[in-house]
Amino acid sequence: MLGIGRKRVWRGAASAWTIAVVLGVSPAALSAQVAKVAASVPPPAPAPGADLDPSAPLDPMPGLGVDWPSLDRQPTAPVVVPTDPISPATTAAPPTAAIADGTAERRYRVELAGLESVDGQIVITSEFRAASTLETDRKRAANAAQIDRRSRADAALLSELLRSRGYYDAAVEPSVEAAGDALVVRLTAQPGEQYRFATVALPGLETAGEDATALRDSFAVKTGDAVSANEVIAAGVALRVALGARGFALAEVGTQDIVVDHQAHTAALSLPVSPGPVQSFGRIRISGSPPFSARHVGLIARFKAGDRFRQDRVDDLRRALVATGLVSSAEVRIVPAADRRSVDLDVHLEPAPFRTVAGELGYGTGEGIRAEASWTHRNFFNPEGALTVRGVAGTQEQSLAVSVRRNNFRARDTVLNLSASAANIDRVAYHARTLQLFAGIERQTNFIWQKKWTYSFGSELTASDERDVDPVTLLPRRRNYFIFALPTSLNYDGSDDLLDPTRGFRLGGRLSPELSAGGGKVGYARVQLDASTYRPLGGRVVAAARVRVANIFGADRNAIAPSRRYYAGGGGSVRGYGYQRLGPRDAAGDPLGGRGLIEFALEARVRLGAFGIVPFLDGGALSTRSLPHVGKWQYGAGLGLRYYSSFGPIRIDVGTPLNRQKGDSRIAVTVSLGQAF
Repeated sequence: MLGIGRKRVWRGAASAWTIAVVLGVSPAALSAQVAKVAASVPPPAPAPGADLDPSAPLDPMPGLGVDWPSLDRQPTAPVVVPTDPISPATTAAPPTAAIADGTAERRYRVELAGLESVDGQIVITSEFRAASTLETDRKRAANAAQIDRRSRADAALLSELLRSRGYYDAAVEPSVEAAGDALVVRLTAQPGEQYRFATVALPGLETAGEDATALRDSFAVKTGDAVSANEVIAAGVALRVALGARGFALAEVGTQDIVVDHQAHTAALSLPVSPGPVQSFGRIRISGSPPFSARHVGLIARFKAGDRFRQDRVDDLRRALVATGLVSSAEVRIVPAADRRSVDLDVHLEPAPFRTVAGELGYGTGEGIRAEASWTHRNFFNPEGALTVRGVAGTQEQSLAVSVRRNNFRARDTVLNLSASAANIDRVAYHARTLQLFAGIERQTNFIWQKKWTYSFGSELTASDERDVDPVTLLPRRRNYFIFALPTSLNYDGSDDLLDPTRGFRLGGRLSPELSAGGGKVGYARVQLDASTYRPLGGRVVAAARVRVANIFGADRNAIAPSRRYYAGGGGSVRGYGYQRLGPRDAAGDPLGGRGLIEFALEARVRLGAFGIVPFLDGGALSTRSLPHVGKWQYGAGLGLRYYSSFGPIRIDVGTPLNRQKGDSRIAVTVSLGQAF
């Protein structure tokens, strides 16, 4: 810890000049202080039993019988009563001594003076405001005694803050002056000269060999720097982190020693370091009640046995174990091996509840009333094999699905997905009764480790009975489809946040080759490209833009199952239009879907504290051809409201179509978690 060191003083007949140099004062001033102290020492008390003279006058008793200043006397000018600089021996009059009525409660404001030349003035002021007694109680009126206590405490606080920045000779005077019906409590600082480090030594660090230079650079405090407590502490923490990152698992950092020379206004810093040998990772041992084996923990770890030790990898493992959702607490202890060249990890795990029951009830335009319930066992297939049973009951959808999700499958952050589902979906655009099987692999991203690159690939088998409209007769018809698909995706995320990006960009591509049988065999490929960008415009505004281009190659729309066509409109598409309501329609005004899709969206995200407003403009076109006709673009505009919760923004978007067609509502509302894109 930071402290004030003292030079060695030889015992014996030391001269007054030597003592004065050690204390940082002149010999003349020291002699005057000694004389003053000697004069103030009272005569020794009479021995017990000695005779007392009852007629002798009493000793003076200062401080008794002094009245408060007269209430009738009015000052002719603002009263300013400074005190001596705050110090343990101060005997100055209280800063409130000239307040006319010491018992009356009055409001006050606080001002700081004398900090203009101080290094780190803004930080010191902020720290003072946060800890100040005067500031904490400023909204409540106070009497003279209360203001006096608060001002003296705050003067001591400001002095300590200045000393923590290297101003060891700092003094602070509190004073009070009248300002109308209120008071101004002013703390005037005399910071003096800022002390600087004459030497900074890290003895023992040289034993780190070729890593010594890099480790020394990690300790940011250098010779000539200002003596700052915060920077010294931060440099010590950075050195410990650097030692762990370079394989010194058993390194020891001693107690820092700082010796201050008040005459030279300098300080000497010494921090002993014992790096020890470089270690490598050894075995992983599991204790407690682990939900999975040591082998699976090794799969999650971003290191292997024999790799050079890195403390950040150990911290990453601890976070990753908790992120599985199967562990309530994870403790990782470093155990040195007998040869002291490697370290084992003793991982103590306590399980979290494995089962979850969830439910959802809501209403959506184009989706109707919808109730969903699910049951999940997150470790049904050990390790990390989650079994989920989900059911949906609604006016336009009824479905039942069983899925298995295996996290960290064969590699860290790789997921195996298996699912089987049966669904009856009745949309305005089509009606489909579907059975589906799916198997796929994906590399996932999450809030803890947001990844630049993610991907997915898999296979899908679908049997579906679907109703749409015959384009020739314009009559409803039903057809059976048997579809085999190989969906893949590749995405790049260069943004700074998953749910609320403020800068960067994202790119994504999807490709699904498909073979459809039923009323004739047909092969085609569904392709979709997405791009979005985010740019801050000042402290509160973020401009965001999105573009989507999609197409189906190799088949006419009529040969493609209605559920596999592209649709547009709704909260995730062109806002202002109802769900799937944008694009070509049949004679009854129902959507037909299409092959070619283009969309864009522009937003200005204005944040106002915990809330925000988002004006937006969306546009899009859907066509039965490969590329939509420019003249058939449709636009929607509106205003969104955002509430920035701890788990992400909650959005409400209200839009209206700018070139509304027959059957379109004037207003469309979307509510969801996260930004629109």
